[in-house]
Amino acid sequence: MTKARLLRLSVVLVSIFMILLIIVYWDNVGTAHFYLHTSFSRPRSPGAIAAGEDWEALPDVDEFLAKLLSSSLKQNSSTPRKTEQLLVQGSNKPVLSNLEENVRGYDWSTHKDRNSLDQEKLQVERQRTLREFCANSSFTFPTKERSFDDIPNYELNHLIVDDRHGVIYCYVPKVACTNWKRVMIVLSESLLDQGVPYRNPLDIPREHVHNSSTHLTFNKFWRRYGKFSRHLMKIKLKKYTKFLFVRDPFVRLISAFRSKFELENEEFYRRFAIPMLKLYSNHTNLPTSVSEAFGAGLKVSFSDFIQYLLDPRTEKMAPFNEHWRQVYRLCHPCQIDYDFIGKLETLDEDAAYLLQLLKVDRLLRFPPSYRNRTASSWEDNWFAKIPLAWRQQLYKLYEADFVLFGYPKPENLLKD
Repeated sequence: MTKARLLRLSVVLVSIFMILLIIVYWDNVGTAHFYLHTSFSRPRSPGAIAAGEDWEALPDVDEFLAKLLSSSLKQNSSTPRKTEQLLVQGSNKPVLSNLEENVRGYDWSTHKDRNSLDQEKLQVERQRTLREFCANSSFTFPTKERSFDDIPNYELNHLIVDDRHGVIYCYVPKVACTNWKRVMIVLSESLLDQGVPYRNPLDIPREHVHNSSTHLTFNKFWRRYGKFSRHLMKIKLKKYTKFLFVRDPFVRLISAFRSKFELENEEFYRRFAIPMLKLYSNHTNLPTSVSEAFGAGLKVSFSDFIQYLLDPRTEKMAPFNEHWRQVYRLCHPCQIDYDFIGKLETLDEDAAYLLQLLKVDRLLRFPPSYRNRTASSWEDNWFAKIPLAWRQQLYKLYEADFVLFGYPKPENLLKD
């Protein structure tokens, strides 16, 4: 019996050693054989990949590691599925079922009259600014100094992964994220229409775009890979092209307020508007539905919204909602080395350049921007009735987003 136990123990120890050896090899050498590089993967320069590389022919990294782990570890006894696929029945025509999209509409103009930007130099400057301030010890903000391993799993839910093309997108609400999510769905083929993957981003209904089951995000890795999830994340962060799109922080707040509190939104009315109206406008016995409230003229004011953001009780109850949470808290730019930083202010040019660099510009085009996109020039009007002290506090709350992404300090709003 003793010899049998020793033999079983030896087999287990050898198996564990082999698994660790394979993982180390995978991290340092093995992934090179799969050639998981896009045009941005370092140390290669943009455009270094030969034209016509077929991403679809590459083995699936997830599947490889999942099979390896499932054959060796009992807790990973079943091979994980690829990105969840949701079967959607319906027409291939664009479906604008959301009130916001119906009201705002699309701008299909080609903007050929715009001056072309030197995109490569622009990217170098944006990345330089970000990395300099991340490395600057005199510039501090919450969570700046923590490592990637220190980030809680639930804070990685905005990082969407496309293994077919080696792309990771961190989505920021109110920064064209609906359409970028649509692009990621088309690229990853994670959503089907009558058994066929979507090809046109605008064909994808909005309600399915924001369904969490549609996307493979980093926070799902723990369920699929267990204790090896962080290691796999680091491999993908090293090998894949990582991008995000940002926006002037104050303009993003205005846009969030407009879409969530000026339009009838049942969820946001119950979760946020009712508490705001009670706390900052002294209303009691409020209607239970947003339609009744709007009919009675009960709406959250922009002043109520700013007070809510500045109220220390807000964060004690729950983290900021994603629509007004700071970008540095959503995308962790000092812990993740992004290869491409796009801006909503230059969305059309940036999107076209990014799709070209990803070598997917022949597969799809980025959906057109909205006609009445919230403009930076509106800031003065929106903040005219907000007390100076509140504006200054609000800037401190979002200062990291201004600085890291190169947005100028709004001096006109912060002085008498």
